[in-house]
Amino acid sequence: MTKKKKIEPLTGEALLKKVKELEHLSKEQKARECGYYTVTKNGVERVNMMKFLNALIDAEGIELDGKQGTNGRGGRSASYRISVQSNGNLLIGSAYTKQMDLKPGDEFEISLGRKHIHLKQLDRLEDDEEE
Repeated sequence: MTKKKKIEPLTGEALLKKVKELEHLSKEQKARECGYYTVTKNGVERVNMMKFLNALIDAEGIELDGKQGTNGRGGRSASYRISVQSNGNLLIGSAYTKQMDLKPGDEFEISLGRKHIHLKQLDRLEDDEEE
């Protein structure tokens, strides 16, 4: 029984480069070629997809664990996507209003396009001049 020498799994830029070179292969074949497999006692190769995918995520610099806010509390971060609610409303969450330092009573002009909605913040000075 010949033992195939296992290659060290690729990481970082080397991993990204190799995956781009192997774009014509399936993801399992890519994982195997990049060294993400083990050989069982019976000589069967097993591809470790989780390690491969995690290494790709790390190589891309994507942070999945999330960073806690400055106040030590977790919570969700802004996704920059919203959905129409069952009652037909669109709700813009507090993450966005805090980011723009909006206060209760701040007003916006709404302009509708074919596939978009624009919100333009109205200055308080404009409102005072109109009165």
